Amino acid sequence: MSTSTQSLEFRTFPAALRGEAPDASTAGWLEADMLGFLARRPTSAHAATMAAYLVDDGQSLTGVYDTASPAYSLHSDVPVATFASFEKSLTVSPGVQIAAHLISSVTVRATHRRRGILRRMMTDDLGRAAQAGYAVAALTASEASIYRRFGFGTATWVHDIAVQTDSRFELTTSPAGHCAVVDPRVIPALAPAVFDAFHAGQPGSIGRHAQYGDRISGRVTEEGDEDRARRAAVHYDENGAVDGYVTYRFCGWESKPHTIEVTDLVAAEPSAYLALWKYLSSIDLSSRVTYSGGSPDDALRWALVDPRVLSVTNVEDRIWLRILDPIAAFTARGYTASGSVSFRVVDELGFASGTFRLTTEAGSGTLDRIDDEHVDLEMHAWVLGALYLGGADARVAAGAGALREFTPSAASTLQRLLAPAAPVYANTYF
Repeated sequence: MSTSTQSLEFRTFPAALRGEAPDASTAGWLEADMLGFLARRPTSAHAATMAAYLVDDGQSLTGVYDTASPAYSLHSDVPVATFASFEKSLTVSPGVQIAAHLISSVTVRATHRRRGILRRMMTDDLGRAAQAGYAVAALTASEASIYRRFGFGTATWVHDIAVQTDSRFELTTSPAGHCAVVDPRVIPALAPAVFDAFHAGQPGSIGRHAQYGDRISGRVTEEGDEDRARRAAVHYDENGAVDGYVTYRFCGWESKPHTIEVTDLVAAEPSAYLALWKYLSSIDLSSRVTYSGGSPDDALRWALVDPRVLSVTNVEDRIWLRILDPIAAFTARGYTASGSVSFRVVDELGFASGTFRLTTEAGSGTLDRIDDEHVDLEMHAWVLGALYLGGADARVAAGAGALREFTPSAASTLQRLLAPAAPVYANTYF
């Protein structure tokens, strides 16, 4: 049985608790969100835990409710579509962070596709974000074919890696400090300070949401249970301060070769990062370590005597960016080169539309609106989002036809101006 668009009600409300349990709207929204992501129906305890995370993050929830649902369908307080947004910091240059509007939990029930539900939720939310003064919006995508139409471009990537830790594993240097095994239940208390130090200097990094500590430590899994297989180690610098940690689990005796799977690995200093890999390589009864959140510019490869023990098994997009206020966004970040280039942005939703000139000098830059009919480059809004941090190459975008070049070598000029002060990388999903 089909229902019309007129029977759909769009409601936006803050995540809320009633006592220790989610209020009725939040409870129904959570059930729909878990249905959309193929998770188990939440228990009362799990729903209470998840709702508390949403409240801690100050998440704004949107649910779409079908008032004409047929008999026997899910009860009417369970929406047919979900959407969430909240604020976290985005590091745009080492030491420079801006407030980012994060979008998450986007689902549309299979019975309600092709009715413009996602477009309405997205455009309404982006409009509110722009009105609130956010320069950028960001998301991580379960499906890569959806979000360009809304002006989002892939700005950071991660590598899934597999590292052979048999006799061939050897580092060219001896990292300073030392590692110790810890109870994974202490990680939620230790991790924030380590992550904040990493986050402050890492272009592309996104601040972590409330549930991260419990997830990486195994205290609360996606199904609401405890992962008792989760283990953890930390790195102490030469002054005895914790400056890195890793959480991991053994994949089981049936894994061939016997494999350690890293859940999370964060280090404030390069020596801590290498020392944690040295620890992982020393775990008895295993000969391989896998990690699905590695940097495309991984220091481990450079530090290995035999770099071929590290292989990339998959490349995946991580952070998608959408520019809402080009002038605020490009003025906020730092620059390593001086120069000038003009470009036109075509934006179906209107937020980033216009003709601009980027001028950089002495580490800072300005973006000004101009009236010139002739520009050096033209691009759609999703390309602007992809190029913003400097992790995507403007020259490659031009070669692919995503960036139109009217002045010879203008793409090379843009790439030179946007080159980041450090490799762009984000190890956080949301």
